[in-house]
Amino acid sequence: TRDSGTHVERIDALKGVAQIERDQGREAAALPLYREAVELCRRADDAERLAHTGRHLGELYLDLDRLEEAGASLEEALALYRKDATSSPLDLANAVRPLALLRDVQGRPEEAEALWHEARDLYAAVGVAAGVEECEDRLRRGST
Repeated sequence: TRDSGTHVERIDALKGVAQIERDQGREAAALPLYREAVELCRRADDAERLAHTGRHLGELYLDLDRLEEAGASLEEALALYRKDATSSPLDLANAVRPLALLRDVQGRPEEAEALWHEARDLYAAVGVAAGVEECEDRLRRGST
């Protein structure tokens, strides 16, 4: 797809291979694939795919303890979802959750708590019980 695919096909292929790498515990191999996919989203001015791909990149950075880069990616993804009136509550919840995790790791409990509340409400709105349970557990434990 690098040579003949559309930008959508290239992005989807990169994300698919990156996810396989992550699932196999090869985060370092997934990183350049997600970065390339994000760059393709930017060049194509595809905000919807940029939000989704950037969220995955941010989660990967968080897994790798690259907190500054995680923050930049996750904050951008959430801002893009918030800007798009057609964003689903599930997309928003899935963007808020890793940012809450990041705020916990950064020792920013007030921000983390607000994000956990928001994620819980969004997961509840779409009936994702596991998401609601995780958020409530984090809130009960003081987000740490």
